[in-house]
Amino acid sequence: MSQQQSNDVEEPVVTEDAISIPKPRGMKTIEVDDELMQDIRELAREKAGTILLNILTDLHAADIGEIVNRLDQEDREFIFNLFDNETASSVLLELDPAVRQELLELLPSEKISNYVGFLASDDATDVVAELEPQVAEEVLEAMPKEDSAEVKELLQYAEDTAGGIMGTEFVSVHNNDTIHRAIRAVREQAKEQQTIYHVYVVNDDGALVGMMPLQSLVLTSPYRRVYKVMEQDVKSVRTDMDQEEVAVMFRKYDLITVPVIDSEGKLVGQITIDDIVDVIEQEHSEDVARMVGSDAEELEHRSPAQIAMLRLPWVLITLLLEFVAGMVVHFFDATLSKVILLASFMPIISALSGNTGLQSAAIVVRGIATGHVSLDRWWQPVIRQFQTTLIIGSVCGFVLGGIAGAWQGKIAFGLVVGLSMFISINISGFVGTCTPMISKRLGFDPAMTAGPFETAFQDVIGITLFLSMATAMLRWIA
Repeated sequence: MSQQQSNDVEEPVVTEDAISIPKPRGMKTIEVDDELMQDIRELAREKAGTILLNILTDLHAADIGEIVNRLDQEDREFIFNLFDNETASSVLLELDPAVRQELLELLPSEKISNYVGFLASDDATDVVAELEPQVAEEVLEAMPKEDSAEVKELLQYAEDTAGGIMGTEFVSVHNNDTIHRAIRAVREQAKEQQTIYHVYVVNDDGALVGMMPLQSLVLTSPYRRVYKVMEQDVKSVRTDMDQEEVAVMFRKYDLITVPVIDSEGKLVGQITIDDIVDVIEQEHSEDVARMVGSDAEELEHRSPAQIAMLRLPWVLITLLLEFVAGMVVHFFDATLSKVILLASFMPIISALSGNTGLQSAAIVVRGIATGHVSLDRWWQPVIRQFQTTLIIGSVCGFVLGGIAGAWQGKIAFGLVVGLSMFISINISGFVGTCTPMISKRLGFDPAMTAGPFETAFQDVIGITLFLSMATAMLRWIA
């Protein structure tokens, strides 16, 4: 878990390929089905450790992790303790957060230190961050000083920032080095890193000034200076940049890695594409959960009482807004008493229009997160969603209006129902599109404000619109 900057004295050029990256262990894949799990459980209960190792050793860490996730606590602990430190460290990263937390609580700090020693700095930091403070301190004390210092440094960054997801493993060379020296730096780092995509170039102060793909090292004369052939236009991120913005940059520029710099421009780490895949999945889960007033990790880390307290504020706010809808219905008691059939169509209009609004909100929230929706061009998603809801509203209004007219036996009744459906869907789509963008502009989380408010708000608007039109045309529909 260290970086390398080469300033060594010139040596004779070695022309043969000297970059040798060891093949990762456990690359065999297997389908983890019920039959396999039954065999694993039986072997675990029989404490057949040798047979279990023969089965599991050659599997990919992700498959082993899936197997361990599906075991009960006793079998899980027995199997995990069979692995050597390197295998256990890889499997640890593939476990569900709750399972990993459970295992970490059972393991002594010495073992955890051994596992963490095999991990990349960013992964090691994630594991240490999940530990109890006292255990984390013991683990850090047992680690080599250099690795411990790197983890402590990364722990200072917020977990949802570029600094929180970056790793400190990278290859850097001085801008005045030769290509030959750069190749030597890559060779030295290849022993500690499984994958090297770029060589970063720094100046005397350690500031990032350029970058070189590995291809340039191979094709460029070994006697040329790095600053003459390096790429100066380097996409980089600061340690305090939000991880969601980093993900947008990766998507926009098709990046594999991106260097991370501090406030002074010094190179301090890099973020790789595998980290960003995790970020995208995490952000998506959070957005979806927040849209329904929940939490993405509630089932893994919270008790039922904590989950209830998390959801209650949003449920109570929705209840308050729905109470307004109830008052609207009460206000139109006279109309409903004369045309009882109106009550049958109220939940249909509310449900369909509310669902359309949530769909629009979900699309915009995701678009904001991925960079497809820009607040500076807010009218584009509004127009696009309006065109979409025009089609949806027309079809739903026509179908529902036809059914209502045939049911009541009056065209006017069908017209009221169909037109209410059409208008409600379009209003709901407009509100669902605009709410996340307004929230983002005001500095709020768009995912947090979109769900419960959109549904409850639409119930009030939809019911008011429907019953107002019915009241205005009462003598034709009664």
